[in-house]
Amino acid sequence: MALSGKIRNIIQTLKWTNFIFLTIAGIINAFGVIMFLAPVKLYDSGISGTAMLISQETPEWCSLSLILILLNIPIFILGFKKQGAKFTIFSVYTVVVYSLVAWIITDILPVDVSIVSPLAGSDLFLCAIFGGIVSGCGSGLAVRFGGAIDGVDVLAVMFSKKLGVSFGTFVMGYNVLLYVICGFVINSWILPLYSIVTYAAALKTVDFFVEGFDRSKAAYIITTKPEAVCKALSEEFENGITMIPAKGYYSNTDKTMIYFNVNRFQVGKMKNLVHDIDAKAYISISDVADIFPANM
Repeated sequence: MALSGKIRNIIQTLKWTNFIFLTIAGIINAFGVIMFLAPVKLYDSGISGTAMLISQETPEWCSLSLILILLNIPIFILGFKKQGAKFTIFSVYTVVVYSLVAWIITDILPVDVSIVSPLAGSDLFLCAIFGGIVSGCGSGLAVRFGGAIDGVDVLAVMFSKKLGVSFGTFVMGYNVLLYVICGFVINSWILPLYSIVTYAAALKTVDFFVEGFDRSKAAYIITTKPEAVCKALSEEFENGITMIPAKGYYSNTDKTMIYFNVNRFQVGKMKNLVHDIDAKAYISISDVADIFPANM
């Protein structure tokens, strides 16, 4: 009964909107890989790139779709304890959609993707750039809505600390090793080098989806005139403001740190407004990936 209750609770937390966007993510990722990368034998990153290499070097019945499922799904299941049930369900679902759509494009639709890209021809640079951007859109959308398309992130969570490296270093190391192996297997470095371009384009695109296309800016303002500065900021931008008591180390004087969020177009106006009130105010600006307003 306890187990069935847990399963029921997990199912209740799964939103149908997530499945809709994860379906779109799987379709987009498959389109990018099958229409741009696979025809010219460029390699995606992570487990997807590994599957592409294996499918090229094995009999025809070992299709990319089959290998994607055989490699990714066991990894997500192994990472169940680390990532949780919801993430595992969303990720397995997205991989299945990705694999199914890849199979439909290659085996069902009247589109020839066996020799060159139907959209970019044999131009490796175009295939690398657009393959990376399109597949990155799919991967980023999957992450945005609670899942993942590639199991290398799960491997990084499971093994990076054990190996004494950071998450990002593990993922980068995996992909570098993958492209080196690709170079030796196919006895050429042209395709692996272009694949690095694909990886870079995909990575940047994923960042856009995960962190936002127009990231907000966090302003940290150290001032001795907090009331006047806050009043001016509130009247000009109508944003929430937080004041934190502070003390100067060298001057040993009491000051106030003001935390304030603006968009990138408002930074210049904010700096001028603050310095008009307090010419000695110290302002530090940093990027903010997401802002979650407090529940009222």
